[in-house]
Amino acid sequence: MPNTPPVSTEDLARYPGMTGWFQPTLLAKLLWRVIVSELFGQYADGRLMVAALDTVKDDELVKRARQFMPGVGDPNVWTFTPDEDGAVWVDYVADLADGFDSTYAIASLIAQERLEIDGFATRRGQLLAMGGDEVYPTATLESYQRKLRDPYGWAFPDPDPDSPKGPPVFALPGNHDWYDGLVQFMGLFARRQQLHLGGWRAYQHRSYFALQLTESWWIWGVDAQLVNAVDQSQKDYFAAVARAMPEGARIILCGPEPGWVYPDRQGAKAFAVLDSIARIAVERRPGVTIPLVIAGDSHHYSRYEGRSADGAHATHFVTSGGGGAFLHGTHHLPREVALDETGGAARWLDGAIRKLTLGRDGAAPGREAIYPSRTDSVRMLAGVFLFTLLNPTFALMLGVFYWLAGLLTWHAWPDALYLTPAIFFLGFWVYTRRQEGGGPKIFAVSLATALIHSAASIGLAILFGLANMHVLDATAWPRLAFVLFALETIVIGGAVAAGLFGLYLYTSSRFLDMNHNDAFTSMRRNTHRNFVRIRIKGEEAHVFAIGLDRIPRRREWRMNVARSGAPAPAYVADPPLAPHLIEAPVVIGGDGARSV
Repeated sequence: MPNTPPVSTEDLARYPGMTGWFQPTLLAKLLWRVIVSELFGQYADGRLMVAALDTVKDDELVKRARQFMPGVGDPNVWTFTPDEDGAVWVDYVADLADGFDSTYAIASLIAQERLEIDGFATRRGQLLAMGGDEVYPTATLESYQRKLRDPYGWAFPDPDPDSPKGPPVFALPGNHDWYDGLVQFMGLFARRQQLHLGGWRAYQHRSYFALQLTESWWIWGVDAQLVNAVDQSQKDYFAAVARAMPEGARIILCGPEPGWVYPDRQGAKAFAVLDSIARIAVERRPGVTIPLVIAGDSHHYSRYEGRSADGAHATHFVTSGGGGAFLHGTHHLPREVALDETGGAARWLDGAIRKLTLGRDGAAPGREAIYPSRTDSVRMLAGVFLFTLLNPTFALMLGVFYWLAGLLTWHAWPDALYLTPAIFFLGFWVYTRRQEGGGPKIFAVSLATALIHSAASIGLAILFGLANMHVLDATAWPRLAFVLFALETIVIGGAVAAGLFGLYLYTSSRFLDMNHNDAFTSMRRNTHRNFVRIRIKGEEAHVFAIGLDRIPRRREWRMNVARSGAPAPAYVADPPLAPHLIEAPVVIGGDGARSV
């Protein structure tokens, strides 16, 4: 599909809003895609097919990795040219294409050639790295067009549509990009006819990448598919690049998800993937260091610090998934993470770093390097008490289950006293086990929740049944009685069930360290966006974490009537966007890390 010209603000109203993740039809569609992906994904791995078609020698892979270096690549395409101060800039954004407003707001900040943030003058990246989930909820051609290409194309209008020259964009696929087997993603970012994403250009050949940024800095992007595994072709690719790197090179490693937050639980596989790729680098080229590991998937910002035993090297593990998708909370993030072989926890480079500590803001040492803050996260979590109003169709679906439980109550009494809890328990246990893993806590929570819903559904069924007997003769009007009971239990029972489900999400997220994703998914919060801008000069890199608290509403976008000269964004916000630094810029890559 071609790039779409900017539309009127009236037509803009028809562009997608935030995804309603608890819509029953969407849940069924996503469940089907997950099942298909898990059943057949490993037997039809798109990465293997792409690699099999991309039969080039190692020297060609290295040439591609260096194609944007001055004097190395094609002079007719982009070159990483240092600014007047001798620095090269890189932008990183992840989890971006959901609702138009948040996606476009972040895109318009990234697209500005110069952006001053809290007194720091930053530049648009010579490279735009997208860290995964470039579209939500599913990978369709229309979704990529309306949720990614249009917002980014309007934020950074193409200055020369006929030219192949433009700052490159390289993207990693997330799980939502993978649900169609990577077909649309590869067709978009790795096609023969080069993608023009507004002023950016796509030069990818595979779903992973390695690029040289300066004489000593590189960026690697890892595709771990849906099963947190790396194919052999990808390992061979990074090994070939590593052998060609200079000693003492520094790598910015981009991964699919922040497995370091919970390396002993659900994040263990994801963290092991990053460790395996990091190991390829340090084993193939002595002296290589990895000062920065960055990932999306969690839709907030956090930064952890880890230092080698001798104190000579530091690695920062950054989560930045604030490009446009619904917000995730931060109140559950651990302040310290152990990385060792005990207890089944993952390791980092054979124990080179054994502990991660949540970073502190250099400008305010008492403030943690997370966004939103824990206090704001807990405050926003209370919005889940409005679950029924926010997710009415899901409430009706729960009402159907209450209606079926009510029928069981009246037609299978007293067997319903054990059948209903057993059915509810099985449902909640399967749901919670898939979300959080197994264990005694999951069993106990599932059992308690099942008992509460069983009591509510049985109690409502008895209440409605007895009340209806006083106003309606069921023997004379059996069909009407059946319909009336169904309406009562589905509508009123659904509202009660959804309210209890919201209470369950709040309690489990706030106090039990569970269900954080679903608690915030249900609210679709469109605030606290972020992306990362990196300034590289010499041996050091400055990491700027840029936040945007408030996203304009659809009616607050205005056509940019001042567009003239250099390409300018198609829409501006009224009131204007107010970006800020989440924490003081962090300097990495030299003697470890410090704040500016």
